[in-house]
Amino acid sequence: MTESAEWSDTAATAPQAAAVTPAVSPADTSDAARLVAFGLQPKLQPARDQEYADLLRRYREDPPFARLADAVATGLGLVVLEVSPRAGMAVTAAEGSVFAVRMGDYARRASSDTADRFLHGLAHLAVAALAFPRPEDLADDGYIGRLTVNGVDAFVRQACRRLEQRAEERGENTDPASDAPGLEAAWRIWSRRSATGATKDSRRLAGSTTGIVAKAVAFLADSGFLQRTGDEGGGTYRTTARYQLQVRDMASGAAMGELLELGVVPVSDGTATLLPPDDTDDLDLAADAGLPFHS
Repeated sequence: MTESAEWSDTAATAPQAAAVTPAVSPADTSDAARLVAFGLQPKLQPARDQEYADLLRRYREDPPFARLADAVATGLGLVVLEVSPRAGMAVTAAEGSVFAVRMGDYARRASSDTADRFLHGLAHLAVAALAFPRPEDLADDGYIGRLTVNGVDAFVRQACRRLEQRAEERGENTDPASDAPGLEAAWRIWSRRSATGATKDSRRLAGSTTGIVAKAVAFLADSGFLQRTGDEGGGTYRTTARYQLQVRDMASGAAMGELLELGVVPVSDGTATLLPPDDTDDLDLAADAGLPFHS
């Protein structure tokens, strides 16, 4: 009798439990995948696509749908950084994802020279540091970073100068070692590379440092992280919400940490500034660098 009563209670509650958890329909899954697909189009702005905006609103207002969209992204090897009207569905590729674009792959496509690969990686690191030089800039959702190609090059050359001075004080060899690993080797290689190239009309060569920066920012613009705003200073750019999220994600990485440890961008107390070195006469800075120094 007892077993019969227990079975009856279980049978009675089973339909109720099923009713509490709504079934996921194929249409829901399709909508969730559609939202993730929008997120994989970094240049697409929600304000310019009504379907995208509607799916974002559903994500924010419908928790089960949000969990489904997150699950779809996870299954594709993506990490959801933020879902908002300003950034859309901002995703980044997890390690091993088919959507991952590794810096090594990018550098190998950009150049077959080992030293140039160092420099391309350094250019991306410098762009990130210069776009958001202070912690409060990186934390402020409304902050828009601005930079120029020549400005990034001049910024790196200033860092090279500081590293050279530090090496001289320590009695270290200041000659660049092209086959030496590490970020400092890349800084030294940069300082010996021509800023624009050696053509008669001073055209920017691909292997020059401004050529390398130009390729880096063009890649970021194509990826929806920067927007080109003009031609001054070798090309002017502004940051997007997606790039801010990406830099936040990489801010704790080893490469960024190594850059900050060099003292090039002292941001430890949240009141850092980018200041020119005391003596800039011999730095050979790029013309019209337009460095956004903060006083």
